[in-house]
Amino acid sequence: MCRLFALTSRDPISPMRAIDALNVMKEGHDGSGVGLYLNGLSGPFEELKDCPILSGIFTEAGLRRLDQYIMDKGFKSKFSILYTPHTPPPVGTPVRGTYAAIAYSVPRGWEDMTEAEQGVRLVQMRLDLKKMGEETGDMMVFSFWPDTIVIKEVGDPLEIGQYLLLDRNKDIYARRILAQGRQNTNYAINLYACHPFFIEGVASMTNGENTAFLPIKEYLESRNITGYSGYQSDSEVFTHIAHYATKKLGLDIRAYKHIITPLSDGELAHHPDREFLTDLKRTCRKLIIDGPNCVIGCLPGGRMFMTQDRKKFRPGIVGGKDGIFGFSSEVCGLNAAIPDRDKSKDFQPMHLDTAIVGPDCKEIIQCSQTDQLPRQL
Repeated sequence: MCRLFALTSRDPISPMRAIDALNVMKEGHDGSGVGLYLNGLSGPFEELKDCPILSGIFTEAGLRRLDQYIMDKGFKSKFSILYTPHTPPPVGTPVRGTYAAIAYSVPRGWEDMTEAEQGVRLVQMRLDLKKMGEETGDMMVFSFWPDTIVIKEVGDPLEIGQYLLLDRNKDIYARRILAQGRQNTNYAINLYACHPFFIEGVASMTNGENTAFLPIKEYLESRNITGYSGYQSDSEVFTHIAHYATKKLGLDIRAYKHIITPLSDGELAHHPDREFLTDLKRTCRKLIIDGPNCVIGCLPGGRMFMTQDRKKFRPGIVGGKDGIFGFSSEVCGLNAAIPDRDKSKDFQPMHLDTAIVGPDCKEIIQCSQTDQLPRQL
């Protein structure tokens, strides 16, 4: 079983704060892996927030091939963090090469493209580099997007965080952090199967098992959308459904729950949006999940959310104070990260709920599927 912890903060904070919360929940994960999504970055990356950042792990040969590929595309490096450990890795962690996060300026002509066109180009470049690395084993690429770093590694989360010196480099402090403890349980250990997953500014991680994976995967692949491919984890589709709902259908994240766990026909009969939701249920019926699942995600613009399936066998809790909020698999993780919050205001989403915290980090917005959807969709 996985454990999830996420932080959204008005000010940049160390990713080790999220990892420490995972460590408190260690009885619920086996310490076989960790994944981090960092957004709202500080330092030089914040000054280059419109420049795409490539994050991954490379051998020396892989870095040379990366440089050649990037140069051929007309990109130029503006700032980078390249860390090559010189100490033995934690037990169970392979010896790698260089962990990298590199911000690039885009080539001439990109300013004439729409945001959607630029997004497709960046996703395709990430896929190209991933394929190149899979062919030779010299690079693993997890993200290529502005204001975003994704870190994944095999091993105990706390030991990996210390090994990579995540508490010492303020240039990777972030305002939004997703952290997952343990590798995917249904596949061989593979860093691409490690949560969180990411596409075009949308990131998510899941605790549970997606037994409806195959029909969802087949539906997404049939959309002919760049990036809807690979699927080395049954949880990656949750990210792509959120992307599909918000980026392709233009819906608010409140509608995400109506796609993955739609209301029954009886419940819809008296809903203020019954016509729209009935059409949405019929159109997206192949995206209905069969849990148990708890999903925590982050959207372009900085909103963070938590929602669950109807079985609710994977609980979650949201709490915090003005300026910082946490999303956690267990209350002990939340207590460790934000001990001085008003615990009476904590919220545990039930089977109809979505919890949302905006980038202002002022409050928890509680949404129910029985509510009328916002008019701006």
